[in-house]
Amino acid sequence: MASDLATVGMADAAQMSRRPPAMSASNPAQAAKVGRQFEAHFMSQMFEHMFEGIKTDGVFGGGSGEQMFRSLLVDEYGKMVANRGSGIGIGTAVQKMLLKHQEVQ
Repeated sequence: MASDLATVGMADAAQMSRRPPAMSASNPAQAAKVGRQFEAHFMSQMFEHMFEGIKTDGVFGGGSGEQMFRSLLVDEYGKMVANRGSGIGIGTAVQKMLLKHQEVQ
């Protein structure tokens, strides 16, 4: 049992010593993509909360199909907001932060 704990401790130390893969500071396109992805995910989480209380009924509403696919629709709404112009600005802020962090490294 003690050897198991020592192995786990060594694995944790090895993971902590690993550095994240370095992005080149000369690649703002990749930083912009990551910023848009972050903003899309953030917006889809906000939309998910907005759609929680909406009940659907009527001829074409509701059912298990809509329940299953609503999350996909909400994800697409988030992507649309993030990819349209500057979105709400979170993606741009994340992009600037990533580029600034890369310059320091």
